Amino acid sequence: MSTLINNTEKFAAPAGRLLLALIFFMSGLTKITQFEGTQGYMEMMGVPGALLPLVIITEVVFGLAVILGFKTRLAAFALAGFSILSAIIFHADFSNQAEMTNFMKNFAIAGGFLMIVANGAGSFALDNRNKANA
Repeated sequence: MSTLINNTEKFAAPAGRLLLALIFFMSGLTKITQFEGTQGYMEMMGVPGALLPLVIITEVVFGLAVILGFKTRLAAFALAGFSILSAIIFHADFSNQAEMTNFMKNFAIAGGFLMIVANGAGSFALDNRNKANA
């Protein structure tokens, strides 16, 4: 039984990092291919479209960093803040059930990232490469 628990603990962190961050990585790549449409949506919501390159960089770079476990706490903290900010800007129409769900989803994702900030990357992370050599 202890082997099962050890294996679960060993693989839960990288699986969790992947599942949390993949949405940002893929969303950032999609924004590149749908740049004009995304920029228009941002402007419709009162956000300057000129910020879109920063949004893409944030999603792709920090998403990939969390997936790989590189500078994981910093990347997770950045994506937690990004999730909360995007919830407030884009999903705060509480009269719309779908937007309320998206608002809460973003806050739940932020909570997952804050757990990474608190507990670190876990196993199979680039952050651990120096620990193995020490």
